[in-house]
Amino acid sequence: MGVALKSWRANEGPKHLILMVWIAINVYLFWSTFMLYFSGSQYYYLHKMLGLGLCISRASASVLNFNCSLVLLPMCRSLLTFLRGSQRDPRILIISTVAGVTGVLLVLVLFLMFTASSSCIRVSSYEIFWYTHNLFIVFYVVLMVHAAGGALKYQSNVEAHPPGCVHNNLTSLTNHRVAGEKGAEFPNAPPTVCQEEARFQPHFPQTWLWVSAPLCLYCAERLYRFIRSSTSPVTIVSVVSHPCDVVELRMLKSGFKPRPGQYILLNCPSVSSFENHPFTLTTCPTEKNETFGIHLRVLGDWTLRFSQLLLQQSNSSEILPVMQQRRYPTVHVDGPFGSPSEEVLNYELWRDNRPDYLNVQLYLSNTQGLQSISEERYRFLSSRLRIGRPKWKLLFQEIGRANQLKRVGVFCCGPKGISKALHTLCNSNPHSGTAFEYNKESFS
Repeated sequence: MGVALKSWRANEGPKHLILMVWIAINVYLFWSTFMLYFSGSQYYYLHKMLGLGLCISRASASVLNFNCSLVLLPMCRSLLTFLRGSQRDPRILIISTVAGVTGVLLVLVLFLMFTASSSCIRVSSYEIFWYTHNLFIVFYVVLMVHAAGGALKYQSNVEAHPPGCVHNNLTSLTNHRVAGEKGAEFPNAPPTVCQEEARFQPHFPQTWLWVSAPLCLYCAERLYRFIRSSTSPVTIVSVVSHPCDVVELRMLKSGFKPRPGQYILLNCPSVSSFENHPFTLTTCPTEKNETFGIHLRVLGDWTLRFSQLLLQQSNSSEILPVMQQRRYPTVHVDGPFGSPSEEVLNYELWRDNRPDYLNVQLYLSNTQGLQSISEERYRFLSSRLRIGRPKWKLLFQEIGRANQLKRVGVFCCGPKGISKALHTLCNSNPHSGTAFEYNKESFS
């Protein structure tokens, strides 16, 4: 139990701590804003007119401001890598004010982004997901306009005109009704006489206080990344076609110094000027060879068109020297960016630099096309190939016995089913006093 708790604390502790802090801040913002509009004297008349919906909408707006400022921070990839008042029917407000119209637009944009982010749409039509996801630009513009609408106003002279006070020179039915409501709320309180008419003024917009700093940071990083990816040309050195629709791409870029485990965003204007796709670096520059490389598998429309441009009019397995290379399509590389795979260098077995600790085991669950990897250059793979699925529990037990009382890093970049199974084993493995620390990398 102690070992399982140790593994759980390493894998789940920080995530749950951040989650609890995030929930606590959201609850506090919602409740404090709700009570301000529910019982605040300056919002008495506004609350009487709009009811409980006012409290809920303003409390939700406070939570939205906080989360709109947070959601921009994970999009700053380079930074993360470096750090690692009216008496009308309230329903008319929806269609007759700036705040009402922009509020409807905000809901519509969020709905489109949410539905297009589903896994089925991302797999079947990535373009819909990509272009709809970029509606966040429209969302923030509309959000700023929405905050400046000034539809909701607060009372600015509460002391001279207390909520529910009675005019000294008026005996209208409305005045008696208001006094009756005040008497029902405070039965022992004497009627209060108004000294002047109630005055209202719009709120000072607060959304920009939450959003401006993260938004400026994001815009500055996007500008920096655009300049970095556009000014440094990328030269495609070689293209190799492997079995199972896998293409190896070797490139050269001046001043590009990534670390093992990082990834890049690849853009090919001949395929799509706006789409950027992430690929993990499989080869990093060294002192003797400055090229870097990726392996991409042809799975969708973008990778299909890109691979056709790379392999057209050529022998797909041919590698030509740089001076004799054919004309390849123009590509832009953004990055490198950090990922959980970088942590692999922080574990003891890698720091020891012991070749005998490297144990490569490859598992093939589908034997279709197995004969296509029997070439000489794939002998290293075929000699270590095992047919069938790995028995994860037995592998964890074997690794645990060989690394008692040590930290073992488990890294996964693959389907959700495998990721879930490994994650569960890391948190529940009780063998040999070994703490299995789970690291997941996902681009979905």
